[in-house]
Amino acid sequence: MELLRPSSVDELDGGLFIHGGTEVVPLLRDGIVRAETLVDVRGVVPRGVTGGRIGAGTTLAELEADARVPDALREACRLAASPQLRNMSSLGGNLLQSTRCWYWRLKFPCRLHDGERCHAADGEHREHAIFGNDYCASAHPSDVAAALLALDGRVRTTRREIALAELYRLPDEADRRMTTLEPGELILEVEVQPPAASTYLKAMDRKRWSFPQVGVAAARTGGGTRIALAGVAPVPWLLDGPEDVERATPLPRTAWKVDVARALVRRALAELG
Repeated sequence: MELLRPSSVDELDGGLFIHGGTEVVPLLRDGIVRAETLVDVRGVVPRGVTGGRIGAGTTLAELEADARVPDALREACRLAASPQLRNMSSLGGNLLQSTRCWYWRLKFPCRLHDGERCHAADGEHREHAIFGNDYCASAHPSDVAAALLALDGRVRTTRREIALAELYRLPDEADRRMTTLEPGELILEVEVQPPAASTYLKAMDRKRWSFPQVGVAAARTGGGTRIALAGVAPVPWLLDGPEDVERATPLPRTAWKVDVARALVRRALAELG
């Protein structure tokens, strides 16, 4: 395997991008992702907070400790992982986490592996999706993505600038990808405008540092309140309003997530005042 270390965006030419390695290395180790060339992008991706712009290379630990960062994002970073991982994990890498669905991780021939069925829908699915789960029942694991979705963040890549919501897509038969990034496209920055108030609440199997069973981010601005969820759909999920929780389509063993989401949404809105 070849490792490249480009010094500018102009030198990017194929290969698998890697920054902190907390996501890519386990996927390579387990044979889920294969690559002949790794591209270390630490010298290319911006890092730090400047006004409302956050470099995609900024670590979760740095964001957690920066008072200029909205509360919802700081809390999402704090709850996302152990201190060791937060000091390695980059913002951009966290947004692009792969599903934790055990069928996908164990390389079952599911739809995300170009198979013909979602094994979770008929199998063990206690931790899976309650929204957008018709084609794939996996649950997106990023706390940070939900926080940025509630904050109405925007993403700048090497090719375009889009709303964070446009970074993700539900997989379907025609296109099984879960992001809209094209091959060779790299996230460079995220832009976030300061809200009047924001918060992030999370239900986990452990008290700290596990993936969200249900995460709820809420942010209030002059234009209203946005509520986004983690761990409940194949992508970060934006609610039209608190009553939207009642439109969930849980699988037999995920109905409990609806109750948790309902309670956390109520608590998050109460915290916003």
